[in-house]
Formats: sequence, structure tokens, C-alpha cells
Amino acid sequence: MSIQFSVCEEVRAAAPLFRELIVEATVSNPPTCDELWAEVEAEASKLRDTLAMEQVRLRPAIDATRKVYKALGKEPNRYRPSAEALTRRCVKGVELYRTLTIIDLINLMSLITGHSIGGFDADKVVGNICLGVGREGEPYEAIGRGPLNIHCLPVIRDEIGGIGTPTSDNERTKLSEHTTRLLMTINMYDGGNVEAVEALTRRLLTQYASATDITFTLY
Repeated sequence: MSIQFSVCEEVRAAAPLFRELIVEATVSNPPTCDELWAEVEAEASKLRDTLAMEQVRLRPAIDATRKVYKALGKEPNRYRPSAEALTRRCVKGVELYRTLTIIDLINLMSLITGHSIGGFDADKVVGNICLGVGREGEPYEAIGRGPLNIHCLPVIRDEIGGIGTPTSDNERTKLSEHTTRLLMTINMYDGGNVEAVEALTRRLLTQYASATDITFTLY
């Protein structure tokens, strides 16, 4: 696999601590099992019991992502990073959607770490990927929400176009029950705890997605 990754200078300037952890693996992606869903619900309950709504945006990883949005010219209260949106649902007591294994384990990772994480079917990704800034009028079909205005959002692109932002991934490269090759992008705008994130990722992918050939590349 070994997809290469690069970052534009505009993002580097807006997020000097930014690190990207690229994860590739061979996986299975069945409907989420009860054991994984119990972990999701336990983390959601923990967040609901320990965080007030006004504290959600102050979680270090979420706060760092929001600051990058502002630095690039995007309003984070209107285009919330996915980790923030998920955490807010939990604090409100709104039930999360139960879908497929890798989607739900990525959501679990976001709840635990505060990082907005992209998950892609690697067979649908064309060439290498880069992180840049969304352009005015750039087409982007967000999963489950239709056209998304990605102007001034940090956006990961392959050779065809945008595939992921911290707000939403793209329909073209989304995960399905047929996914066998995973590409995951863990966007650590606060620098992150790489060892802890790697350990969590490896455990969840191995335990629930029958993952093999897992590789981690830090940029």
C-alpha cells in the first residue's frame, strides 16, 4: 500500500504543532458487533457524566482543530470538526448511529482522543494524498449531507479531488461493508500523543476489524 502524504505550507503555518498519522491495513468491515458498541456507549456515557457542553470545545485536540479553522478563515461553530460534533451529541445525551465496524471504531477513537479522523476505502483513493486548503467553489460531496462548502477548510485530496476534511469525509472514497483495504488519517493539530494513539488504533483494528498488515507512518 504505502500511500505518500504531504502538507501545504499554509496549513503548516496555521498549525505549527500539526502531525499526521497515516494508518494502512487489510481489514474486514462488518456491521458493528455488540462488544464494540458497548465500548462506544461506555465512552459516550463517560463524556456525558464528566463534561459540560461549554467544555467540549476546550478539549485540547478539539480546541487545536478549531483554531486552525479560524486561522484559515472558517467559522468552527458553523462547520464543527467531527470529533466536536460527536462529543456534543454524547454530552446532550443524543444516541449515536450504529453502523459498520470501522466507522464506529473511528468514532470511538475520536471520542477518546478528540482528534477528527478520516477513514477511507484505499481502493477508491487515486494516487498519493496531500493536505491543503479548500478553494472557493471546489466541489465536495460530504457523506450523508450532500454538497459541503469546503472553502477555507483543511482538506485532504487525492489525485482526483477532496476526500476528507475534519468536518466530513467524501462520498467517493467512503467505507462500506465491501472495504478490504483501509486508509486512516489521524489529524493531530495539537501534536497528539502518538504512542497512545497508535496503541489504541492497533487494538481496535485487530480486535474488531480482523486487521492485518497494519502500518503507521508519521508526518
